[in-house]
Amino acid sequence: MPRRTKIVATLGPATDDPSVMDDIIAAGVDVVRLNLSHDSHARHRERAERIRERALAAGHAIAVLMDLQGPKIRIGKFTEGKVQLARGDAFAIDTACGIESGDITRVGTTYVELADDVRHGDTLLLDDGAIELWVESVANGRIDCKVVVGGSLSNNKGINKKGGGLSAPALTDKDKEDIRFAAEIDADYLAVSFVRNGDDVRLARALFQEAGGRGGIVAKIERAESLNGIDDIIHASDAIMVARGDLGVEIGDAELPAVQKRLISRARDLNSVVITATQMMQSMIENPIPTRAEVFDVANAVLDGTDAVMLSAESSIGKYPAKVVEALDRICLEAEKSVTRSGHRIDSVFGRVDEGIAMAAMYTANHLGVKAIAALTETGSTVKWMSRISSGIPIYAMTRFAPTRRKVRLFRGVYPVSFDVATTDIHEVNCEVIEELLRRGTVRDGDLVIITKGDRSGVEGQTNIMKIMRVGEHRLLNED
Repeated sequence: MPRRTKIVATLGPATDDPSVMDDIIAAGVDVVRLNLSHDSHARHRERAERIRERALAAGHAIAVLMDLQGPKIRIGKFTEGKVQLARGDAFAIDTACGIESGDITRVGTTYVELADDVRHGDTLLLDDGAIELWVESVANGRIDCKVVVGGSLSNNKGINKKGGGLSAPALTDKDKEDIRFAAEIDADYLAVSFVRNGDDVRLARALFQEAGGRGGIVAKIERAESLNGIDDIIHASDAIMVARGDLGVEIGDAELPAVQKRLISRARDLNSVVITATQMMQSMIENPIPTRAEVFDVANAVLDGTDAVMLSAESSIGKYPAKVVEALDRICLEAEKSVTRSGHRIDSVFGRVDEGIAMAAMYTANHLGVKAIAALTETGSTVKWMSRISSGIPIYAMTRFAPTRRKVRLFRGVYPVSFDVATTDIHEVNCEVIEELLRRGTVRDGDLVIITKGDRSGVEGQTNIMKIMRVGEHRLLNED
């Protein structure tokens, strides 16, 4: 049985060697992420072109996800490079301080509106929560604090407000330029950082489409306030990413596991795709095997129903890019053996015919011993709905469109197949579908297969037929 949970791997210096790209493709990567917080457009273009070339040579469709940087809410630099803060020290974040003039008493910030967003009693967290500051007073752009948790603080570290509430817009001028670049290279997905609400997602989509982008929008959930309007964000996006780094800093690490489970569950309830990200295999940046805690972390995300698990530094700058993908593959496969069928949407009313066909196909497949589902699809919508239902049955998205084949690589349990309908005879089409599954070794004589398709080939949203066929008998039907 092929792995159902998808693997997203970030490209970087560690994967630039073409042989390493070949290795991660062979290891099972489904989607590659290009992090626009680092490197130039030229470098990212080169990586996108190379991964597509290598994937095509290997006979795979791999999606490209472009990840926007979002607002840089950071401290400035210190004249000595870093300072050592101790519990009880007075320390200020001062917008009047030069961006490179920080010292043991104060530091500047890239976010000049920070003083407008905080007040006495707030907690500011620096360097992913390693340094904790309690706000004593705010005046004239200066935030005077007391150090609660000290340590070494170096240049350009991030700033979070515990509980959220920083008003920086999700899209910066750099992001808008990067959106145009993402459209230019035909990115399959665009990830929007520090989303606050559904309007942030809708704005990003409008700008992406205006620039000619055709890909889906991934909303990164990393602000505390985004949790209050999560349904609107899910409805506005094509997928969400549980970005556990900044989110964990803002809501507290103890709350993060339960929030992750709720986000995965809610995304699936609302027929959206969900990626679980950040430090999933962090130790493998330096080591060739994961820790037991990392194994449990990945397995639990799979058991909760995540569509994909994501690697960041582990693959982009780590020592073992291919080994970490191989490790994820092993863990996901084992965890999937414990996944049971679901009753998702069993009492729902469907809004579209193709949605109803998708749900009927999955209900039938789960109760009839079907071995495979073949969905002839233009955009991937039908297989996305199907993939929301937990089952061990592979779903094959059969399409002539390369962008659709790349897009569905993110969907749990969905596998793209290059397939062009060359005839209008429905019996011949059914026979060709079964023969393709036989060539892949997915089915054998006697197995039941479900085929979904539309009356009119090439028309979006027209799936209105579900056909149940037995392998072997298809040849006799075609002869008749």
